[in-house]
Amino acid sequence: MKINSANMHYRELNEIIKNSIGNVRIVNCIGQKYIASGLSDRKIVIDGVPGNALGCYLDGAEITVNGNVQDAVGDTMNAGKIVVHGGAGDVLGYAMRGGKIFVRDNSGYRTGIHMKAYKEKKPVIVIGGKAGDFLGEYMAGGIIIILNLYDSNVDLGQFTGVGMHGGKIYIRELVTPKYVSPQISVSSAQGENELEEIVPYLKEFCTLFDVDIKKLLESKYTVLYPNASNPYRQMYTHN
Repeated sequence: MKINSANMHYRELNEIIKNSIGNVRIVNCIGQKYIASGLSDRKIVIDGVPGNALGCYLDGAEITVNGNVQDAVGDTMNAGKIVVHGGAGDVLGYAMRGGKIFVRDNSGYRTGIHMKAYKEKKPVIVIGGKAGDFLGEYMAGGIIIILNLYDSNVDLGQFTGVGMHGGKIYIRELVTPKYVSPQISVSSAQGENELEEIVPYLKEFCTLFDVDIKKLLESKYTVLYPNASNPYRQMYTHN
């Protein structure tokens, strides 16, 4: 089904999608919010720029955006995949607990805030460019990968991993994150053996955006992770 969403109210667009059968292509999208909210077992292709909370509560559907996306993409996402052929706004993947998000270019502030693994589910975000401040804030599970593909000046935002108590953040190139709390460990990894956990996601990113996988596998990565299972307990109780 093809929907021309030019000048269409977001409620009307979402109602059409909800009542349609099979895959959907939306053309002339311009800021309509909540697209594909809670959808499962569908493929949605969007030409244009969808509004906030694209794919919120997504439950298995696949969304491809040929353009940029705004804030809160994949909010509380449970399963599925979102592919962005452009850049993303703030709070990408807020509280997502499953599924995958691939962004070709940069993302804004607070990417992956409150991400969490849930039972067998492990959420994954891969950013081709850079991310803004507070990357992985209060992260409780899953994987975030920052590839820094488009700028030789690796400038990681401030307060990366602040409040983080689960999961891992991989940053391509060796960097010294600013204002990392003592509860976070920083190490390095290189080669397929040390990067085994993220190799499938690197390969999928390369297939989606036509990037040379060899370049990514030969690079060194900075890895951030909590240094204890309960790294902040000393801040609240006497131990």
